[in-house]
Amino acid sequence: MAEQLISTAVHHTLPESYVRSEAERPRLDEVVPDADIPVVDLANPDRAAVVAQIGAACSSHGFFQVLNHGLPLEVMLAAMAVAHEFFRLSPEEKAKLYSDDPAKKMRLSTSFNVRKETVHNWRDYLRLHCHPLEQFVPEWPTNPPPFRDVMSTYCKEVRQLGFRLYAMISASLGLEQDYIKKVLGEQEQHMAVNFYPKCPSPELTYGLPAHTDPNALTILMMDEQVAGLQVLKEGRWIAVNPWPNALVINLGDQLQALSNGRYKSVWHRAVVNSDRPRMSIASFLCPCNSVKLGPAEKLIGEKSPAVYRNYTYDEYYKKFWSRNLDQEHCLELFRT
Repeated sequence: MAEQLISTAVHHTLPESYVRSEAERPRLDEVVPDADIPVVDLANPDRAAVVAQIGAACSSHGFFQVLNHGLPLEVMLAAMAVAHEFFRLSPEEKAKLYSDDPAKKMRLSTSFNVRKETVHNWRDYLRLHCHPLEQFVPEWPTNPPPFRDVMSTYCKEVRQLGFRLYAMISASLGLEQDYIKKVLGEQEQHMAVNFYPKCPSPELTYGLPAHTDPNALTILMMDEQVAGLQVLKEGRWIAVNPWPNALVINLGDQLQALSNGRYKSVWHRAVVNSDRPRMSIASFLCPCNSVKLGPAEKLIGEKSPAVYRNYTYDEYYKKFWSRNLDQEHCLELFRT
């Protein structure tokens, strides 16, 4: 099955199974190349200003970049370097890790959900569960040799940043600072190391088609040399151009629900290019499976009734994975 991985060979033509219909293609010439995604400097000593900036970004874009976020640069560079090293492993080495079972907590796979989809996406990825580390690290790849130590360090740093951001997002909604962290329970953490090889016909396919993230918060380290992330804003796709040493933050579906629709979990996609491969490392903070989710009670009132019903993350996540990635927003199925 590992021959399905696209990173094990050089492709001079795009296989038919990756070609989107005319109506579904990315129309790369219509993308806004230089729109401003909000950028927030977390080192700003005026905390109230930072909270206000984050709140504005969450309601206008659902996406923002953070500078001076506290992740040591050497930790970020090491994670990106070991990710590149991993995808340079031999096909035989990669074959040992391959699986197309979405339930597996550690798997090297391709596209999105090859068991369900009819058209594939130009992406290979390594999916890891990351919390608690001592439970999952023994299942992680042992090659390259530094992989486990480097990625464990990165995971710990990202988790702490996520909790700092939760406090500021809570405050921006007028909730207690620890509200989001508490209400989401003992959170799981997942990682997707995404590799998008050079593509012979980038205008015909996607790295990932338009989707929202089912979790609470996503922290993305992008390849600074190669852009590919795009966000839907007012009906137009806009390119996210990475700032040096920044991380990209995007709200997942659970924070849209918790905010009672004030904040947005927006459609985003990954496009590919014919010149260079691209790497990204996405870290996902996910609610505890069994906790009750839905709008914060403080945000519900006569003038702002609950937009979504209550549910568990287990129920939501199963529904998300049972659909195609680019179907309607999964939250629509949980409206009151």
